[in-house]
Amino acid sequence: MNYTLNDGNVLPAIGFGTYKLNGANGVRAMVGAVNVGYRMLDAAFNYENEGAVGEAVRQSGIPRSQLTIASKLPGRHHRYQEAIDTIEESLYRAGLDYYDLYLIHWPNPKEDLYVEAWQALIQAQRFGLVRSIGVSNSLPEHIDRLIKETDVTPAINQIELHPYFNQQAQREYDAAHNIQTVAWSPLGRGAVLQEPSIKKIAAAHGKNVGQVILRWDLQHQILPIPKSAHLARQRTNLDVFDFTLTNEEMAAIDSLTKPDGRLKDQDPAVYQEF
Repeated sequence: MNYTLNDGNVLPAIGFGTYKLNGANGVRAMVGAVNVGYRMLDAAFNYENEGAVGEAVRQSGIPRSQLTIASKLPGRHHRYQEAIDTIEESLYRAGLDYYDLYLIHWPNPKEDLYVEAWQALIQAQRFGLVRSIGVSNSLPEHIDRLIKETDVTPAINQIELHPYFNQQAQREYDAAHNIQTVAWSPLGRGAVLQEPSIKKIAAAHGKNVGQVILRWDLQHQILPIPKSAHLARQRTNLDVFDFTLTNEEMAAIDSLTKPDGRLKDQDPAVYQEF
């Protein structure tokens, strides 16, 4: 199962999150993930692990062309030339010739430089530094403005998305604009794993709660990027293609969403990350 983006490039159905996977331990975790079958590694300049990601690519033994490597532009470098320099620096850190996917990490609307940053990503794509460009944590108002001012629609929007915050309105907006929705913290950083209703669904399918949530993502055409440093969990998080949730089960999980379901109250309309 894959997702074809609006620029024609293809992403695997499930990616691997690398937040807080740094140094030699991070490399080992990422190499393990690639070895059990993940083909997409999601990093960021602010994770300070692009070097570890590049080393994992080299140690994995998998041809570079078979891997999707993503990174993200930090808020402090949204000015056009700074953004270009940062993308180049990202590649130097990783020891890679290109990124498959590069995103604006947060729009930081109070600074109001995200359009300038987007123009830099468009240029970086033309330079061949990145294959696909997109946004993260962006609301419809941000994306509308990018499209209006540059005529270039992001290929993906990576957002906080889990059963306690299912982002239905944002997902519908993304789908209407042919933007692939990607879920960060798809398992709610553990909080949702104790949810009784999902435990019941998991028991019915002989799966664990995490697998049910990831399956829920896939049936909503969402690309989740779960993270785990543990090999066994990495393996089970990929083992979600041999069962299907019923419409009733999907609706039951959908019903768990909360208006204040964000994990850390990081509302892109006001939140700033540099």
